[in-house]
Amino acid sequence: MSEDRSVRGPQSTRVEEGIRVSEDRSVRGPQSTRVEEGIRVSEDGSPAGERYPVRRRHERFQAYMFQVVTDEVEFPDGQVASRDYLRHVGSVAVVPLAGDGPEAEVVLVRQYRHPVGGQLWELPAGLVDGVGESLPEVAARELAEETDLVAGRLDRLLDLHLSPGCSDERIRIFLARDLRPASATHRREFEEATMTVARFRLTDAVKMIFEGEITNAAAVAGLLAADRARSAG
Repeated sequence: MSEDRSVRGPQSTRVEEGIRVSEDRSVRGPQSTRVEEGIRVSEDGSPAGERYPVRRRHERFQAYMFQVVTDEVEFPDGQVASRDYLRHVGSVAVVPLAGDGPEAEVVLVRQYRHPVGGQLWELPAGLVDGVGESLPEVAARELAEETDLVAGRLDRLLDLHLSPGCSDERIRIFLARDLRPASATHRREFEEATMTVARFRLTDAVKMIFEGEITNAAAVAGLLAADRARSAG
């Protein structure tokens, strides 16, 4: 990730299978690991680049998209404390943007989320769970599967730690433009079977954030960043 964290107009640097994608394809979530004192730890570590030593790791639970662990963490003053958290496979999200200027529209999905007991407006998103897939490839796949759209241009927008107090999940959000219908529609099941796909003016979606209608963290960050990027050209 670039040291300059200001939001600018995203830069597209390469053509891949008909889609212009940003050059950075690295996976910097829990997929990238190294061995430290016999323990596999996330490569990117803390935001400041300093990871406190882990004396021991205990695996509590293993599921498809995350693992629950307890780390015995040694702090700089020598104290040791146990910290429980989720080790997540990582995820991506996409802001599909159609048009330019004040009339630009975004495509959102409304999906049932059982942990919160209701439907949420969200960005098309998914897990980094395919072997050998780059993050732009995952983003393109999720866009097609959830909205039946293909992007001619896919730009990296921002990276986000969703809940760093209890999870190492890191999501990369892309801006998708030059949208067109996919050649085939996708069969959806479970939560996605009742999912709603709708278009909103980007300015209206930003208003929905401040009116409490959009509360999904990745959607909030992605829409605000897309609005800033659009304004910056």
